[in-house]
Amino acid sequence: MEIYGRIRRAVLVEGRSQRSVAREFGLARTTVRKMLGYSIPPGYRRKEPPKRPKLGPWVGVIDAILEEDKTKPAKQRHTARRIFERLRAEHGFSGGYTIVKDYVRAATLRSREMFIPLVHAPGTAQADFGEALVIVGGEERKARYFAIDLPHSDDCFVMAFPAETTEAFLEGHIRAFAHFGGVPSSILYDNTKLAVVRILGDGTRQKTRAFSELQSHYLFAEKFGRPAKGNDKGKVEGLVGYARRNFLVPVPRVASWEELNQGLLNACRERRARRLRGHQETIGERFERDRAALLPLPASEYEACEKRVMRVSSMSLVRYRTNDYSVPTEYGYRDVLVKGYVHEVVIVCGSQVIARHRRSYQREDLVFDPLHYLALLEQKARALDQAAPLVGWELPECFDRLRRLLEARLNKGGKREYVQVLRLLETFSIREVEPAILDALHLGTISFEAVKHLLLCRIERRPPRLDLENYPHLPLAEVQTTQAADYMTLLSAQTIVSSETSVGEVTP
Repeated sequence: MEIYGRIRRAVLVEGRSQRSVAREFGLARTTVRKMLGYSIPPGYRRKEPPKRPKLGPWVGVIDAILEEDKTKPAKQRHTARRIFERLRAEHGFSGGYTIVKDYVRAATLRSREMFIPLVHAPGTAQADFGEALVIVGGEERKARYFAIDLPHSDDCFVMAFPAETTEAFLEGHIRAFAHFGGVPSSILYDNTKLAVVRILGDGTRQKTRAFSELQSHYLFAEKFGRPAKGNDKGKVEGLVGYARRNFLVPVPRVASWEELNQGLLNACRERRARRLRGHQETIGERFERDRAALLPLPASEYEACEKRVMRVSSMSLVRYRTNDYSVPTEYGYRDVLVKGYVHEVVIVCGSQVIARHRRSYQREDLVFDPLHYLALLEQKARALDQAAPLVGWELPECFDRLRRLLEARLNKGGKREYVQVLRLLETFSIREVEPAILDALHLGTISFEAVKHLLLCRIERRPPRLDLENYPHLPLAEVQTTQAADYMTLLSAQTIVSSETSVGEVTP
């Protein structure tokens, strides 16, 4: 470039001839003439497209392969090497690999999608799910976190769940709306099965019942991106990656999902103080315009659960998402409504809640409440030792002692009476029943009625009055009748002791 400038200066400023300058620098006069025509080197310029005599007849074949690949999975599309091999095997191509590779690279670049910068009106949102590794309660879990972004202000909400389910989708919306203090006027989604049953021929979406109910409650408009086009909602796609890199690194170690989500919520709030590139205002300052455009929250909160009508089995179990949950045996063979929440399963019969269980995310798991089977065990007491719902039921040690004594005194009837004691837990807590059992063991009143009486006396704060005559199987206390001669014996014994004490005092 320095020589280029010196040649131009010698001719155009100093007035020297092109011939002398060409002789001095050892260049052709045509080269000097070209330098005078451009202030900087123009570079090589091709006057016409390069000719490909060997590849030309097969360009249409290559273009057809690349066009067909657009409808195939990204990991099963043709490479330049594979196209070259097919040209040789199927079409007798005699050229080299390099010309095929160069053409495929240029054609791929020409076909790449281009984008238009967009602006986003206040009050609109985009939503999606992400995935990250977390450690909850010492167990390594794969969390699915719901992310919702307000593109106008870049404010966000992130919440983690054990699985990407309908109830998590609903719960995420409810918590996000509460965080923003209002409802976005429209939300953009991908074509998730949690919201879309199918895409119809005219491009419209048939929505799921749960999503339709959520939308009817909060009155926001929905938008859906093109299938397999994540760039349609690029803002929330960026938020998913940002949350994983910044909110979930290092891998969180928490005691519960509630603790994890509280940390994510705090991180979202702290992010409002940031000022992003290209903006003069912070996220929080821009969020005020979003807040003004949000729809008001409804007076009542939506119930974030999946509802299914199921029938209770002969084992008093109801199946929900591959797992079985128990209900009281009196509801056997009846239809019940199962409500699946993120961390809880609630079972309703009519208008009455008949069972509540922790939500299991295992497969083919059995979730029992021992209290549901006690009424039936009272009738089938022989099954007490093999009853699966009672396996792992941790009770205080005094319960086992009471059972051994009941069976020792009542034989077969002891099991049934022990189950009756267990049934007290249907009404009272273990902290209330345990002291009553300890009192019964201390007094030797080994029976269900005695435990029940002592329990009620403790609750009502009154002294117990046990009438053992109604329980002939219990050991009776033997109390002799007191007679006057007994008092004389006591008096004579006292006289003897006094005499011995007096003698001892005068003895030298």
